[in-house]
Amino acid sequence: MDPSSWYASLLKPSWAPPAWLFAPAWTVLYVLIAISFGAVVRMSLMGTIPFVVLLPFLLNLVFNFAFSPIQFGLRNNMLAAFDCTLILVTLVFALIAILPYGKWIALVNIPYLLWVMFATTLQFSITSLNRKRG
Repeated sequence: MDPSSWYASLLKPSWAPPAWLFAPAWTVLYVLIAISFGAVVRMSLMGTIPFVVLLPFLLNLVFNFAFSPIQFGLRNNMLAAFDCTLILVTLVFALIAILPYGKWIALVNIPYLLWVMFATTLQFSITSLNRKRG
């Protein structure tokens, strides 16, 4: 079964958005992430922020990019839910860390934060509804 068929076969809560919404939402979010995270990397390279401010941004990207292989490759809902939690936690730490240095970076990531909060809740709901399926 291909990954999209597998995901479509999972039980989902009634409030889950349609599958077609994820690609455009993530496209917009990845543009915001690229601009804002790129600014953080630039600030770090220029020495205007310490590495400890950059670190949660880097970890967030690692956990973000790990989600699809975990969810659709391994088909492991529980591990995907844990990864969502790591994405959320690192994002919160990243926004708190950058706030004193670049308020605009924290503000531009509010849509990303809201989406990750929603996606984490959705993933935990899917995990719970499908706990016997893996």
